[in-house]
Order: sequence, then structure tokens, then C-alpha cells
Amino acid sequence: MPHMLILGMGYTASRLATRLRAEGWRITGVRRAADAETFAFDDDSAVRVAIVQATHILSSVPPEGEVDPVLTRYGPAIGAAHAIWTGYLSSTGVYGNAAGAWVDESSPMRLGHRVARAQADADWGALRPDIRRFRLPGIYGPGRSALDRVREGRAHRIDLPDQVFSRAHIDDIVAGIVAALRRGPPGIYNLSDDLPCAQNRLIEEACAILGQPLPPLLSLEEAQLSPMARSFYAENRRVANGRAKRLLGWSPRYPTYREGLRACF
Repeated sequence: MPHMLILGMGYTASRLATRLRAEGWRITGVRRAADAETFAFDDDSAVRVAIVQATHILSSVPPEGEVDPVLTRYGPAIGAAHAIWTGYLSSTGVYGNAAGAWVDESSPMRLGHRVARAQADADWGALRPDIRRFRLPGIYGPGRSALDRVREGRAHRIDLPDQVFSRAHIDDIVAGIVAALRRGPPGIYNLSDDLPCAQNRLIEEACAILGQPLPPLLSLEEAQLSPMARSFYAENRRVANGRAKRLLGWSPRYPTYREGLRACF
């Protein structure tokens, strides 16, 4: 039985765990605090035993401050483990602001305000020769999409007509990781959909699906966004996914936000 150790059981990793369990995998999960199905991150002995026993290891834990907590505490153990496959969920944020241009896995990392994320990405790449780094764009899916923001009155339309983002449905990200468990060489894979576009188009589509009026078009200042949300609008890029298609035999089930939002609905 294949045995996957997942450090960081968040939105994406939990969805992956559900799929792999359905396919007969044994899953060991690690969270900040233990529950009935996971170990606590600080349970040093249990986590180290799982690192030794796992056939596959995946970290989805982002940096905290300036450091990656998994690498800091367990990096040497993971580097020396006998697992046949290792992976890290990174972010397309490591490409920084490309002024709307296309980026792919060969594009340089631009540090911008993602210094810690870029450093963690590089450090995971240096940890093991068999590492797969999945660079993920904006993630949406059931319970976490433009539909939810419109329903809850949290949706914004920002007056930045030339700004473009990439995104991916959660199920397409899971499918990409599963594809990489079965085939394809180690390396970096962008898992994004086929249609980078302005965030406003998602809000407009969600309003159309729900029969809700469009929120007003606001400037960044008028929207009074949180610092984290505001930083989202400080970058502008299109993320290419051709490498994952060629080497993993993967393609998004939801190639654009239109299919993805309809599935969420």
C-alpha cells in the first residue's frame, strides 16, 4: 500500500488526501494541532517515524515569517528519507510581477514581496533530486470561490483594466499532483487553467450565475482592502501550463473560470 505523508492539511492537501484514500492509499496527515486523523506538527517523534515509513512525502506548509517551518525542523530527515517521491506545494507568486507577460517554469523568480516563498521554493528544490515543486496560482473551488464572495457581500470589482491573473480549480490541482505521482520527471510544474484574465471577470460571471447585481467598480483606495488582498493586485502575470500537459499527461477539467464556477454552483 502506498503511504503518503502530508505536512499541512489545508484546503488543497485535504482534498488530495480524500482522493488518495479513495484509491487505497494510506495517508498520514500533520497539522498545527492534532485531531482524530492527524499528528501535531510539534509531535516530533511521531512525525519523524512517519517520515521514515512514508513512501511519498508532500509539504503544503507555506513559510512563516522568513522561514519554512518544515525545512527548519524536519528538512534533514526528509532529505535523508527513503521515500520514492517527494513534493512541495509552492506558489506562482514566486514569479513576481511580470507586467502581464507569460511566465513558465523556466522564468526567473522575482522576489518582490514574496522573498520567503521564493527562498522556500529554492530550498525545497535543493533538498532532494526527486522533488516535484508545484507552483499554484489562485485556488478556488467549493466553499472558496467568487460565488461565495458574491453571496456574502464581500466581492469587489477593482478598476485595474490591464491586470491579469491565473487561477485553477481545486480538483484540477489535485489531478495534477496525482498525475505527477504516476508519471513525469522531478522538477517544477505550473498547475493553472488555460485562461488568465482579470479578477473582475470572475465576479461578473458569479453575479450572472447567481442573478445578483454587479458590485460597483472601485479604485484600490476606495475598496479599502486588507494588506494581503491589496498585495494580490500588486502583481500581473499570465501563467503557462504547457509543461504539466506535456510531461504529466494532465489537462484541466475546468479550462476556464466559466466551467469552474458552474461546477462550484
